Amino acid sequence: MAKDTTGRLHVQVKTGGKRKLSSKLWLERQLNDPYVAKAKAAGYRSRAAFKLLEIDDKYRLLKPGMAVVDLGAAPGGWSQIAAKRVGSTEGKGKVVAIDLLEMPEIPGVDFAQLDFMDNDAPDKLTAMLGGKADVVMSDMAANTTGHRKTDQLRIVGLVETAAAFACDVLKPGGTFLAKTFQSGADADLLAQLKRDFAAVRHVKPAASRQDSSERYVLATGFRGGETA
Repeated sequence: MAKDTTGRLHVQVKTGGKRKLSSKLWLERQLNDPYVAKAKAAGYRSRAAFKLLEIDDKYRLLKPGMAVVDLGAAPGGWSQIAAKRVGSTEGKGKVVAIDLLEMPEIPGVDFAQLDFMDNDAPDKLTAMLGGKADVVMSDMAANTTGHRKTDQLRIVGLVETAAAFACDVLKPGGTFLAKTFQSGADADLLAQLKRDFAAVRHVKPAASRQDSSERYVLATGFRGGETA
């Protein structure tokens, strides 16, 4: 082990056996990521919990009694934060979550294993909600092909679909938060969001890895019937 520039011990993973270099680098990054360690210590399902915590601490999106939809929820870091902050663990608010993958039960979270891109997924989610939502948030990421332009279009398409769903289920004044990636492909998406919401901004929480193009689009003040 060696120390990094902050004085922490840096764990190096040996290559060997059947482990590929990409797997070695991923494992090494996980072992040396302070947010991974913090998430484990705090009992969060993933380091992504800190991204939502930071965004919510700054913009105050989640309030007691709110109804929240979490798209692409597994393994559950965002759902854990949402359930705690809206009070659904105490029966005050509601958190509805879906993912392609299974997700172990989280107190205060109503989960369904669904593909959001299935035609019937929006109706199932709406039924689970039982009403309108205050916040729709998405940490979904499209499967990548390795072809940059194709991947960017897939990512933007996923966010556009999530945004369309948000506009169907949000209450006036509601919030949409979604993961995207820095590219020039999202101009149409941003233009649409600016028509439907009072304020639209990009945010990059400190918990997002600095070497990643990942960022989040945050749209607040849903206009509701104003643009219908």
